[in-house]
Amino acid sequence: MARSIDVNIKHLGAMLKRAAELRGTAFVEVYQNCNIFNDGAFRQMTDKNSRDDSVVYLEHGKPLVFGKEDNMGIRLSGTRLEVIELVGHLGPENCLVWDEDEPNPAIAFMLAQMGPPDFPTPIGVLRAVEAPRYDEGVTRQIEQQIEIQGQGSLEDLIYSGELWTVGEGGEITGGRS
Repeated sequence: MARSIDVNIKHLGAMLKRAAELRGTAFVEVYQNCNIFNDGAFRQMTDKNSRDDSVVYLEHGKPLVFGKEDNMGIRLSGTRLEVIELVGHLGPENCLVWDEDEPNPAIAFMLAQMGPPDFPTPIGVLRAVEAPRYDEGVTRQIEQQIEIQGQGSLEDLIYSGELWTVGEGGEITGGRS
């Protein structure tokens, strides 16, 4: 699960490439300007004068630092995220280090909700958790049952349980095979 901006071609290309390489399902949210319905909605994130203070790039294994001079950061304070100014005794080591493959989705969900005016907008991979694909799980279940019960046949399946007969007059009789 990732997020990017349409005019940041290099970043958008990297996010789409990662999504395409993934075995399974990928979701990429693309912030895209529409000059009819939402003209300028993402201007703060794309304007040269404001984008560095409005966007935090999510890079796996790196602290969440942003700003024109990398002087701002995001840290986890109790159960909330907060913006801190990196001055004096506060440095990048006090910021949340991004972990895109964290199995617990709570922090990724909190980051996805960040945005103006109190927070920068996170851009990048929000989650990249390896998990079994649905088709692999179904195939594995079938193989396990064949090991336990044997290969089976359609005829055995048809005659394996309750049988119901509908007579010429519409009467229904049931019984075991």
